[in-house]
Amino acid sequence: MKLLFCVEFYYPSVGGAQEVMRQIAERMARRGHDVTVATTRIPARASKTHNGVKIVEFAVVGNRVGGMQGEVANYQEFLTLGDFDVMFIYAAQQWTFDAAWSVFTTIRARKVFVPCGYSGLFLDAFRQYFEELPTILKSMDALVYHAETYRDVDFAQKHGLTNGVTIPNGADRCEFDLPVSEDFRGSLGIGKDALLLLTVGSMTGMKGHLELVQAFEQADFGSRPAVLILNGNKLLGAANHGSLLRRLYGMARQHGIWSALRRGIKTLLVSRGFIVARSSAIEEYQTRINRDQGATKKVLIVDLPRNQLIQAFLNADLFVFASNVEYSPLVLYEACAAGLPYLTVPVGNSEEIVRWTGGGVICEAPVDAQGYTRVNPTQLARSIEALARNPEKRRQLGEQGKLASRQRYNWDSLCDEYECLFQRLLNA
Repeated sequence: MKLLFCVEFYYPSVGGAQEVMRQIAERMARRGHDVTVATTRIPARASKTHNGVKIVEFAVVGNRVGGMQGEVANYQEFLTLGDFDVMFIYAAQQWTFDAAWSVFTTIRARKVFVPCGYSGLFLDAFRQYFEELPTILKSMDALVYHAETYRDVDFAQKHGLTNGVTIPNGADRCEFDLPVSEDFRGSLGIGKDALLLLTVGSMTGMKGHLELVQAFEQADFGSRPAVLILNGNKLLGAANHGSLLRRLYGMARQHGIWSALRRGIKTLLVSRGFIVARSSAIEEYQTRINRDQGATKKVLIVDLPRNQLIQAFLNADLFVFASNVEYSPLVLYEACAAGLPYLTVPVGNSEEIVRWTGGGVICEAPVDAQGYTRVNPTQLARSIEALARNPEKRRQLGEQGKLASRQRYNWDSLCDEYECLFQRLLNA
């Protein structure tokens, strides 16, 4: 098959959408399919091919609501003239999908679209967008959801759309099929007998780091030492403008100017409020815990390279996820691949992931009208304690999660499902 994948950012850019599309695209290429990715031009991309996947860049920024600038016409011409069998588009509210609205009827390829949860569904600015969207979705040959019940699925049901199929996310099984490094804990000053808790997510203020460190401070682990690793890159405060400009320059090289501007504006505008306040609070908790409870508790804030992060998964005793907003978090599938039991709040479709994989448990938390999960640190602390005191339960969860990962929730198996879907659409 001749496949076109459309995604706002792609390798070497890093992120959830990039990872999902890279994993599928590279496997499709290894299976002999002709795979092309249409994406945003970024200076950090040194080659127009990667692991058998061709990359076509367009200098486009924006979306249908905020406006799109750059090579929009070139992209639309590329779509209409391209001789592709399947066009696979990842996520709404970004230019590779929005710019194609006006030319979808002229595209010969079968069209498969992954909505990715509609983050702007409740925003006034996107009201007209979502009023027009059902007509566009009806022109898709298939809609792929990573969840069985979420706002994008509900939106389809509300508008009578019947072209949906559920294909979950997963993890790279081979990436986690490694021996546990005996040097990892020692390199971070973590004792062999310490209870090691791990969470992974960028320090955006919305990934639950503050609630988790608050819970960690409250949790009673008895006499056993406990270490909490918060892994993720930090946003910079406005006070350090020189460092901020250097970070923004790096973002522009990796993600493009528009993404850097969005991130920079977000950092500058919110630096006096939610995000930086939370970042500072996390560091204050870290300092207090390490100072006052240092004999039994330690908090580490790190941004480990990927090979070391894999070892963090393999060495940890429990993965804890307290994020406020998600769609289908890859980190829970990665915990399963590592055989690491996880505790998660009901964010995105995490409750389904718990049911599907059997690799974790839910810490109950309310979800507000905007879809944000509001975590109670005290309740989270009690849930952490319960699993910390039950090694047999953790062992069972880890084994079940790893088995589920091997059976279905890995990219090789999921690529089978995508390949069957694409072929079925072509045959139809």
